[in-house]
Amino acid sequence: MRGFGLVIEEMTEGAVRVAPRGELDLQHAYAFDEELRRVEARQPSCLVLDLRDLRFLDSCGVSRLVAARRRAMRAGRRLLLVRGPVAVQRLLALTAVDELFETVTDVPVGLMR
Repeated sequence: MRGFGLVIEEMTEGAVRVAPRGELDLQHAYAFDEELRRVEARQPSCLVLDLRDLRFLDSCGVSRLVAARRRAMRAGRRLLLVRGPVAVQRLLALTAVDELFETVTDVPVGLMR
């Protein structure tokens, strides 16, 4: 996928970190969602969506984040959002999506290996 990459990292306590890189837009949103569903199928206790390396986010990407939150709530899974760059955070704030997530500035130390 040109312009997009994804890092998936097992953490402690049954948590998984998913870190999209580049552009989470119409072209890449559903591939991101597909990979995220593969991670969710392993039933992690906590899913950490790390947005720090995301350069661009559009409404399609936002909708996939909201869908991930909805699935996490249904599964009783904790979902953490690690703050992204200013442009990403601005879009999440303008759409009030930032209020839906438990947001942190860095991956919690207790979850790191």
